[in-house]
Amino acid sequence: MPKISNKGNSMPESPIRKLVPFAEDAKKKGVKVFHLNIGQPDIKTPEVALNSVINNNLNIVAYARSEGSEEYREKLVKYYNSKNIDVSANDIVVTTGGSEALLFTIGSITDFGDEIIIPEPFYANYNGFSTANDVTIKPVISTIENGFALPDISKFEKQITNRTKAIIICNPGNPTGYLYTKDEIEKLAKLALKHDLFLIADEVYREFVYDGLTHHSVMNENGLENHAILIDSVSKRYSMCGARIGCVVSKNKELIATVLKYAQARLSPPTFALIASEAALDTPQSYFDDVIEEYVERRDTLIKELNKIESIKVSKPKGAFYLIAELPVDDADHFAQWMLESFNLNNETIMVAPASGFYSTKGSGKNQIRIAYVLNKESLIRAVEILKIALNIYKNK
Repeated sequence: MPKISNKGNSMPESPIRKLVPFAEDAKKKGVKVFHLNIGQPDIKTPEVALNSVINNNLNIVAYARSEGSEEYREKLVKYYNSKNIDVSANDIVVTTGGSEALLFTIGSITDFGDEIIIPEPFYANYNGFSTANDVTIKPVISTIENGFALPDISKFEKQITNRTKAIIICNPGNPTGYLYTKDEIEKLAKLALKHDLFLIADEVYREFVYDGLTHHSVMNENGLENHAILIDSVSKRYSMCGARIGCVVSKNKELIATVLKYAQARLSPPTFALIASEAALDTPQSYFDDVIEEYVERRDTLIKELNKIESIKVSKPKGAFYLIAELPVDDADHFAQWMLESFNLNNETIMVAPASGFYSTKGSGKNQIRIAYVLNKESLIRAVEILKIALNIYKNK
């Protein structure tokens, strides 16, 4: 029988999706599952985006340009300019989601055996993207005790070798909700310049910043023009996860030209999704004001309820819509599966994402879970009630 590649065998399972079969089995048994495992907002997609597709009268769904339509990229420029990010349409390559943007970027800047430094916990698919490109992640661990703030910059420097090509951050962070300060971004920028590294910032949650704080983009750093790479997506901003439209943004012309070659090899991003994404840029600010207010209320409700459970440790997110909770269990993977497979409370249970999959350091995050607060407040309160009773039963079984 032909063999699967070592690279294929090394591809990690998604901690977000690997428990789906157990959730589906639970539903078949009549159990209601509260999904706290995946960042799929229940917020309605903007009408302007939906109507652009519903009312479209295309006769042929043709290929788009590999880099995305000029109209969309020009509108993106206006959007970025409104965020004080000075770029042109030629600095942007549109991709099929932020995931493809990361795959193309890592493929463009690394060779076999190269290394990328990432503060962990980090978005789980960074593991997969790195494995797909035969790249090694060199982690720098952040901790729940200080809300997953950027570790001391000396710890990053200790990880730098002659194979290091880049540092990746997610800002605000998935899975932690941490928002990097201007000082932290400046420290990373100085390190990237000192060692001639790329600084890649996954900023797909840029709009979701709370408590009067401000988002600081790597694209705003002076002198970093040839080092900064911005990864973006419409998925979370406009609650358009299924549209699969993202982009790579950089003023490094050689990088953009290389990413474009990858984009040409996969032909083009999806035409109708491009139309919807272009229209979504006309979404009024009031939409985001309402969404942010809702997420703040959900965050505060969730933390309040979690803090009622003895021995749980929670970090308070400053952005995005995730948090990490540390549980009084030894193996959160087993506990998460058990809640779907062997437990329910009045025919209800919850699905969470075990946090170990958001680390690359073996053994880290084993007693942590990521919770996405993408459900309404009533559902979050009920989900935490279920979690509390599940923990009590699990610890005493």
